[in-house]
Amino acid sequence: MLPSRFLLTPHCPTAPAPTPTPTHPGGARSPGSVALRFGSPGGVRLRRGRGSAAVAMASDGRVERIASSIRAIPNFPKPGILFQDITTLLLDPQAFRDTTDLFVERYKDKDITVVAGVEARGFIFGPPIALAIGAKFVPIRKPKKLPGEVISEEYSLEYGTDKIEMHVGAVQPNDRVLIVDDLIATGGTLCAAAKLIERVGAKVVECACVIELPELKLTHATMRISCMNKGQMNLTL
Repeated sequence: MLPSRFLLTPHCPTAPAPTPTPTHPGGARSPGSVALRFGSPGGVRLRRGRGSAAVAMASDGRVERIASSIRAIPNFPKPGILFQDITTLLLDPQAFRDTTDLFVERYKDKDITVVAGVEARGFIFGPPIALAIGAKFVPIRKPKKLPGEVISEEYSLEYGTDKIEMHVGAVQPNDRVLIVDDLIATGGTLCAAAKLIERVGAKVVECACVIELPELKLTHATMRISCMNKGQMNLTL
């Protein structure tokens, strides 16, 4: 069965698992589908089967190779979680290159000056994209991981809050920023990253993820809508 918000990749076959539980800060993922996902400002949506660009991406042979290279591990790190393991994608040089190339093809002519990678797996996909399009790479990290002066943004979790940080001066007011992460579940982290970048006066051009979990309800719906209304990003493209 294809994900309801299919853009680039077909459904990634996964093993059966118990009733899913939401993503949590430790990195566990609920059962879901694999799809390269782009989010752009303005609330524009591309759904499966609509638009020549979406159809062309869906028929690209690289997409199937990427989807089939990502392993789903049931009941890890605890029962009820189906973990989307990208390490198997990294073991396949061609699939890894395909992933990077698809992003590069989309962003090479968008005048991106900064690729911001969200900890931790955004650090894997962000740097090669940045190098290929001639942009600088900026890490967005968890608290107390960056040695210099930082600015931070707090966001809500299912239970409690968390925070992300970025070095002061790493992103400038005139920068055009692409935010990269491996997976979008609730959208809370990406929305916080967008707010962090917008606070310094830079423009968030798009957000890009390799995997989406469309079966999850967006627990950060209010924050997501706020971001979209400000023209910052659209997490459900």
